[in-house]
Amino acid sequence: MVLVGLNLRPALSSLAPLLIRIQQDTGLSPLGIGALTTLPVLCLGIFAPLAPWLAKRLGAERTLSLALLILGSALLLRASHDAWQLYTGTLLVGAAIGVSGTLLPALVKRELPHGADLMTGVYTMALCLGGALGAGLSIPLADWFGDWRWGLASWSLVALVALTAWRISMPHPRPTHQPEAAKPPRVRLITTSLAWQVTGLMGSQSSLAYIVFGWLPALLQHRGLSEAEAGWLLAVSVMVQLISALGAPWLARLGRDQRPAILLLISATASGLLLLLIGPVAWRWAGVVLLGLGQGGSFSLALTLIVLRTGDSRLAGKLSGMAQGLGYTLAAMGPLGVGLLLQFGASLATICIVLMLICVVAASFALFAGRNRRLELDDEGRLVTKG
Repeated sequence: MVLVGLNLRPALSSLAPLLIRIQQDTGLSPLGIGALTTLPVLCLGIFAPLAPWLAKRLGAERTLSLALLILGSALLLRASHDAWQLYTGTLLVGAAIGVSGTLLPALVKRELPHGADLMTGVYTMALCLGGALGAGLSIPLADWFGDWRWGLASWSLVALVALTAWRISMPHPRPTHQPEAAKPPRVRLITTSLAWQVTGLMGSQSSLAYIVFGWLPALLQHRGLSEAEAGWLLAVSVMVQLISALGAPWLARLGRDQRPAILLLISATASGLLLLLIGPVAWRWAGVVLLGLGQGGSFSLALTLIVLRTGDSRLAGKLSGMAQGLGYTLAAMGPLGVGLLLQFGASLATICIVLMLICVVAASFALFAGRNRRLELDDEGRLVTKG
């Protein structure tokens, strides 16, 4: 699971530092580049709901293997000057990550029901490490190979390693088909407010995360920083996420609910963005540390809420599909919105105001999703909210 988590961010974070080179080589407009950063996030949302459906027919383990295979192939396809291959590979990258990321919370809940929140922090830490490596090594790899395409393609090797380890270490049983009478009743999470609150938090904090992945290096270059330094600032921010991604579930256990922890982390995210985009340039390193602590912890807690707000692995899988499916679809509007703002010549101050509004939305959902409540099935198989 840790190796799989390591693959869920390099495909996204490795692209951001190279956006200016890609734009120069392909002739894409700022809006076209914005679409390139939006497409994988949109596909995360579109394909996430397919994960439970595929797991039911192929088995969760086999579905994850298929997703890793598609991810590795898509990374190779994306490494091209041809716009068709570039966009198609990016679409498949988002699809593979959407399915993989949706399956992991349910697998954690199934394998470690009593320590699911802490294990979520561990694989989220691996996910953040992958993002940091993607951002920090993107420019050096492109320079070493002499071509940004080979730098992007090299990340397919990481997917191959994870696929090999997953196939060797994890049993891949075929799913057992239950008789009609034994099948569990159908569950509709869209009728519960708690599910929508978790989804709203996932979507709003993810929007900030993918804006940072997709646009932070370019925005910092607008402030006069070099592409190498801008890439490393993103890498340091993502590396710092390791600390809060692992520590946030422990912090959340200190109280009866997770609201104080989430609000603290969202405040750190907002402070980091303010320092980086409109604060003194000399404070940029403090800004990336605050941003990393806030975003790593926010994402870790958003995933942790999926397992804390559900009574069993089946409900966790359903909520994961809804929260990540709808949440990432909403989150995709963030990178696209920044691309549109840049297309029309918006200033960094204007972009910063938009980001602060998203932080306010995330905090609003956190006030409800962070409460100590849980979705469960009663004795008659009906969905109820307890707490």
